Amino acid sequence: MQAVVFQGTNGEIAEYFEDVEVADPGPGEVKVRIHAAGVCHSDLSAMNGTLPMPYPCVLGHEGAGEVVAAGDGVNQVAVGDHVIVAWTPPCGVCRACRRGEPNLCVQIFFNIAGAAKFSRSGTPIFGFAGTGTFAEEMVIPQQGVVKIPDDVPYEVAALIGCGVTTGVGAALNTAKVKPGSSVVVFGAGGVGIAAIQGARVAGAAEIVAVDTVDAKLKDALRFGATRGVQPGEVDAANMEINEGEGFDYSIECIGLPQTIRAAYDAVRRGGTAVIVGAGRQDGIVEFNSFELFFQEKKLLGSYYGSADVRTEFDRLIRLWKTGRLDLDGMISARLNISEAQDAFEAMKRGEVIRQVLTFAPAG
Repeated sequence: MQAVVFQGTNGEIAEYFEDVEVADPGPGEVKVRIHAAGVCHSDLSAMNGTLPMPYPCVLGHEGAGEVVAAGDGVNQVAVGDHVIVAWTPPCGVCRACRRGEPNLCVQIFFNIAGAAKFSRSGTPIFGFAGTGTFAEEMVIPQQGVVKIPDDVPYEVAALIGCGVTTGVGAALNTAKVKPGSSVVVFGAGGVGIAAIQGARVAGAAEIVAVDTVDAKLKDALRFGATRGVQPGEVDAANMEINEGEGFDYSIECIGLPQTIRAAYDAVRRGGTAVIVGAGRQDGIVEFNSFELFFQEKKLLGSYYGSADVRTEFDRLIRLWKTGRLDLDGMISARLNISEAQDAFEAMKRGEVIRQVLTFAPAG
């Protein structure tokens, strides 16, 4: 079958193959035929070493498709169901799940991240984040898929699987943006645009998008930003909007030490800075002891939008259906799976919001 594999020794290169195999589903597992896969920056981060990942691995963790086979004991979904892949599935019984933080459950995630469900010419191949949506079919525990209505397009559903949940969730669930507030979002890529839409849904009065690419700032205005500024213009925007006091909320969607620090500095005393960007383990951000207590700012990490995928996916679908979220408009390009490397190059050039890969018959 068709799949895109990162070999781990070839730089930021995604290689397309037509002879990758996938295992049959075991007890509690399902096989999903992927119909659409979103290209997320985290896939690129796996290739450049920002995110640790065993290799070789099938890339992709954002996708939607149809259940085509089920192992023994599967009772949450059935063959024929349309589903979204949830790359960090909640087990439902661990301490994190029981205290209402299912996005922080790692009981299933750690197991699947280290399990090679793919192979090629006898060589085991892992799936990125335990998934591997850049393949025609993949195998995952039943908790890793969420059933959706059949009338939801796979392309829209794929975006919900990661970027939209992460960005919208950061605004609604982690920051808990209040109506009438001011929000600044650092990074106007796919997750940043989703965060802007989340802030809009929450009723923020001012939403400032920050990016170095003017075209992305222009795009941000279509999705709810009230203005778009370059990094050096944040202070001027803050002075005009908040008389220099600082924004009520900042949402950082890049993951660099300098932008994390900028997000913290941008909020007022008592404000909330939310860090969404996936940074490197050796990326260090410094704060002094005085400012931490005196400013009383809240510095929060946001992992998978602080969301419970079992209910969040449905909420996002309903917001999309009623026109509150523009997910179709986030798709900048539709490419064949064989063009995955082209998608990564466009992402690095800052030309896109989100790209979707689909599968055509091999050959």
